[in-house]
Amino acid sequence: MNVPNALTLLRIFFVPLLVAVLLVKPKSTDVLGLTVHFEDWGVLILAVAAITDWADGFIARRRGEITTLGILLDPIADKLLISAAYISLVDIDLVPAWMVVIIIGREFTVLGLRNIASAEGLTIEASGLGKTKMVLQVVAACTVILSRRYPGLHMLGYSLLWLVVIFAVLSAVQYFLKFWSQVDDRVKKRRMRLGILERRKKSQDVSAPAAAASFERHET
Repeated sequence: MNVPNALTLLRIFFVPLLVAVLLVKPKSTDVLGLTVHFEDWGVLILAVAAITDWADGFIARRRGEITTLGILLDPIADKLLISAAYISLVDIDLVPAWMVVIIIGREFTVLGLRNIASAEGLTIEASGLGKTKMVLQVVAACTVILSRRYPGLHMLGYSLLWLVVIFAVLSAVQYFLKFWSQVDDRVKKRRMRLGILERRKKSQDVSAPAAAASFERHET
């Protein structure tokens, strides 16, 4: 356990907290005499989570503390947080369900491809589109949450949601192409090695009886 992994676990802890803030009534609380609305809490939690997402990667690279646990937990934490946020927004009728299906479907599709690539001993780095998509997801979710209190932000939030969907599809296609090129190349090399081994084995199977017969003739 180190600081980057602790930040990743903190981001996972934010998931039930975010759902509670968005779905559980009352929608506002009093803090030191000030009324804090659910929109403020939701945006604050998402903003802090986004900061931890950036901070854990930055600290891990700077300190050389990249661990297997961190590599496994980081994408899971991101996907849990985004899924919880957008499913909650569907529940309170702020985001169309079909958009969330595409957004979350992309996340778990890429996670599955990443697991397959990992089983093949491959690492596919996150693309610029994927990183932009993550930033857009957070900004869009925050804008949509605030649009409930400030209706003037509704069109901006909806436009950002369309951008999130577009970037989700494009980044998924880009990731799949990277995945296919690397895995396909690995499979071809593996088949080539297996073919060479099979030919060597057949050659040995053929040459062994011939050598035995030659040895018997020599002994005779």
